[in-house]
Amino acid sequence: MTINLRKNMSKIVKIFMLILIIFTLTIINTNNKEKIISTNTQQISNKKIGWGIKRNDNHQQPDLGKSNKEILEKNNGISIGNNNDKYIYLTFDEGYEAGYTPKILSVLKENNVKATFFITAHFLNTQPDLVKQMIDEGHIVRKSYS
Repeated sequence: MTINLRKNMSKIVKIFMLILIIFTLTIINTNNKEKIISTNTQQISNKKIGWGIKRNDNHQQPDLGKSNKEILEKNNGISIGNNNDKYIYLTFDEGYEAGYTPKILSVLKENNVKATFFITAHFLNTQPDLVKQMIDEGHIVRKSYS
């Protein structure tokens, strides 16, 4: 009887080990799956375009230019808004800051105003507390590519 019990226990241990190995391999395989996105670079234009606005003297919105408007529309971008809505988009470029950001953040907070801050890697590395404050106070923080 003890021989049969040992054989059964041995089988149970082997089955358990096999289940454990299968489970481990399944978890590893699941974690290693990456979503692969392929693109065809031949479909992307290398045409250089100027980016800017042409000011109007008649108190109308400036003209972005046909190419710029098409790019913005294609990519759901916002640049100027529309003539009917009265919004102001407040943005700040934070690169090599001259010490004004704490005061700017204070004034924004006092007036319950949100802004977008475009920051450089240098600013992030040298002013992490200010960047954290921007985020904590509900501002948009984006990486600047300039």
